Amino acid sequence: MFVDSHCHLDFPDFAERMPEVLGRMADHRVTHALCISVELPAFPRVLAVAESAPHLFASVGTHPDYEDTPEPSVERLVALARHPKVVAIGETGLDYYRLTGDLEWQRERFRVHIRAAREAGKPLVIHTRAAADDTLKIMRDERAGEAAGVMHCFTETWEVAAAAIELGFYISMSGIVTFKNAKVLHEVARRVPLDRLLIETDSPYLAPVPFRGKTNEPALVSHVAAKVAELRGVTIDEIGTATTANFFRLFDAASRS
Repeated sequence: MFVDSHCHLDFPDFAERMPEVLGRMADHRVTHALCISVELPAFPRVLAVAESAPHLFASVGTHPDYEDTPEPSVERLVALARHPKVVAIGETGLDYYRLTGDLEWQRERFRVHIRAAREAGKPLVIHTRAAADDTLKIMRDERAGEAAGVMHCFTETWEVAAAAIELGFYISMSGIVTFKNAKVLHEVARRVPLDRLLIETDSPYLAPVPFRGKTNEPALVSHVAAKVAELRGVTIDEIGTATTANFFRLFDAASRS
């Protein structure tokens, strides 16, 4: 019924309790999850999680916040993306909130990921924070639409969402959409075309209401779906069905079995 399109199950928060985390996924009708890479030295751990169960998948990439880590090359990303469990390139993008100064290295890293996604034929998982204009510019310059992908944990305005959708991207709602003060995001959740909508946890971060402040996990993605359904005036099953279909349409290397 539900798919968590973005989580970090390789993080230490889950190391000792994966069986119960997977059990709660099943209990809450969360059928699949995409485990996201944040740097190449940790990629083997991400891949091991994805290989541990048929309903888990992996991405490969380096997050824009990771400054002191080996830089990925197009060739390296493409090679790693050949693994059958790898269904996406990323998490990549720009973040001008946490880091300051000359961030040209961040922009170049983003370009490398887009080029790799186009070559590998795998969609992008894009992170953007306080950098929407540059993110969209680089997406256009590098023809990111040829790979498509998702703007994950979306927190920008409807105008930014519409620009990304025009480029062929999906918009993913996280637990932030359940926060009372997220009025701008509530508008986005109402307006995104249903066939371009995804849901995620970004676990272990950003637990939805009423679990805010606690460790997030894929089972809680149903609360994201419930809030989006409320905002749109539809049933939670409609959101679950649509976002699941969207996930497998975008990440077409992922198997439903």
